[in-house]
Amino acid sequence: MEKTVEQQLLNAIQFATEKHKGQFRKGFSKTPFINHPINVADILANNGEADNIILLKAAILHDVLEDTNTKANELIENFGVDVCKLVLECTDNKNLVSEDRKQAQIDCVCKASTNAKKLKLADKISNIKDIIIDPPIGWSIDRRLDYLEWANDVCCQINGVNEKLEQLFNNEMEMAKIALITEANLV
Repeated sequence: MEKTVEQQLLNAIQFATEKHKGQFRKGFSKTPFINHPINVADILANNGEADNIILLKAAILHDVLEDTNTKANELIENFGVDVCKLVLECTDNKNLVSEDRKQAQIDCVCKASTNAKKLKLADKISNIKDIIIDPPIGWSIDRRLDYLEWANDVCCQINGVNEKLEQLFNNEMEMAKIALITEANLV
């Protein structure tokens, strides 16, 4: 019997929760890491992608290859080739130094699939919100502004894949810049 969409999403959440067990976001609140991929899927679902089950599953799983010991074959076995391909497309090469990984995202996003571009937008939207609400410990205002600039460099190349996501990214970026400039002026 084929699983319902809800069952498929719950399976992805269970899988990702187990894989990210013991991991936390970098902010002061020490939010469980799993909240981030769930938030990314929620952003997609609430901005025109609720019926895109492959994208939603990939959103939930988008960091498991990069940040855990999960192998691609596990994703194929549990979620299929299409989900695995999308997760792979959005996974950074951890063998590269940070600056090279960042540049690779900028260089590769133009050639990415439509679903990968949507996932990148939602991921960056989630990260931008966290940069303001619960920034990584030790990140100065300048470092946070640098992150915003880099995220914009990645996402400004994404056009025409989902107008709602693109507008949300632009709105979140603008609000984040204002918040950081205001914070800088208070210090």
